[in-house]
Amino acid sequence: MAYAPYHNGELNGSAPIAGAFNKKGNGHRFEFSVRGGSHDIVPDLWTEFPHMVFVGPYGQEEIRYARVLKTVAHVVIGEEDDGTPVVQKWAIKNHIEYREAV
Repeated sequence: MAYAPYHNGELNGSAPIAGAFNKKGNGHRFEFSVRGGSHDIVPDLWTEFPHMVFVGPYGQEEIRYARVLKTVAHVVIGEEDDGTPVVQKWAIKNHIEYREAV
């Protein structure tokens, strides 16, 4: 389970928190944001992964790039020697998108 740092705005170069989901099987909860901000330096080969999933116990310190859909998340877990991403497919449930604060 990993929640993003408590701040829904530009924080240490990250974009606002966009939503959350539970991983099927173990039920762990993860929050995610849309890629962007000053630290977004992923390779061009990874442009198909528009989200950052917070995976570590300390939120922002550990992220994975991903494409989060309604029932599945494609999560980059590593990189091949040629720079192509190594992707895991996570079955997910309870996917929600946070409303933007007014």
